[in-house]
Amino acid sequence: MPLTRISWLVTVAICLITALLLLVNGYVGYSGVLLAVGAAAAVNLL
Repeated sequence: MPLTRISWLVTVAICLITALLLLVNGYVGYSGVLLAVGAAAAVNLL
């Protein structure tokens, strides 16, 4: 697996984990932004 793919996977994972933590704490808007950033990063995995 190339290093670039691993870095994008880590970026997506960090965005999803952070969005989940923000959602649990009640920050709905910020978690939505992080989900959008994670989705944009996931496009690079295709």
